[in-house]
Amino acid sequence: METIALSYGEKRQTGFKKLKTALKKDAPFGIGSGALVWQSLFFYAPLVLMLISSFSRFHIDGSFEGFTLSHFAQILKLDYFKVIFKSLELGFTTACITLLLGFPLAYTIALKGGRFKTFLLFLVIIPFWTNFLLHIYAWFFVLEKGGFLNQLLLWLGLIQEPIHFLNTSFAVHLMMVYYYLPFMTLPIYSSLEKFDPTLIEASMDLGATKIQTFRRVVLPVLMPAIRTGFFLVFIPAFGEFVIPELMGGDKFMFVGSVVSQFILGEKTAPIGIAFTVLSGTILLFASFLLYKGTFALTKWLTGGQK
Repeated sequence: METIALSYGEKRQTGFKKLKTALKKDAPFGIGSGALVWQSLFFYAPLVLMLISSFSRFHIDGSFEGFTLSHFAQILKLDYFKVIFKSLELGFTTACITLLLGFPLAYTIALKGGRFKTFLLFLVIIPFWTNFLLHIYAWFFVLEKGGFLNQLLLWLGLIQEPIHFLNTSFAVHLMMVYYYLPFMTLPIYSSLEKFDPTLIEASMDLGATKIQTFRRVVLPVLMPAIRTGFFLVFIPAFGEFVIPELMGGDKFMFVGSVVSQFILGEKTAPIGIAFTVLSGTILLFASFLLYKGTFALTKWLTGGQK
């Protein structure tokens, strides 16, 4: 009897060990499965449904009639490619300007911030603590005819009368850069935090100039972070709706504005879905070209160094 009980206990312990080993082995999958299910239900599934709907024709009562390319044909007739390429220009320009501003800002905070590093990083993050629309309305008071910017330019004697900055391309780009600057700054800052400053000193000791040190030492290390920040700005800026709508008014049409007009219309929703698929495909292709272009640019700037 004791032998049977001992055998049962050993088998039970062995079973627990196997279960524990299996749980350890499959732990990453178990932790990530919830996020995968969530993303599948609320991202991939709607994406597939949108893709199918762009090629579908529905009856007035909502019943499915068949597949068609008529929605895309109507988009081609309306010549909305100009809107798509204008949105690409907006996203690319915003990404480039934020890079020019964000890189020295991240460099200053990470390597020159000293004891003020945390405070400076706090100033970069703090805009996320308030409502996005409040930022836009605050800029109205800065850019209006009687606003701070016009008063400053008048006081400096740079203009003779107030300029209407609102509803202009300048206002749209200014607000885009203001909003997306942290998305460029933070990835570069994170990479600089891990960067070893002694590499710069070693390069200078070996006779390299500051430009050579930047090209051969700093840039190869920071390029993945720069690439990440660029696409974190470029892709959402392409489909931005609120900023162009409020800061540009009716003068400017971008992808987000066109999609909203189509989707909110009673009979134009299928065309809006087709336009979304078309613009998304062009964005994907443009992102791929830019992704490959960043590697070519890195290779040229670093003199072939990977």
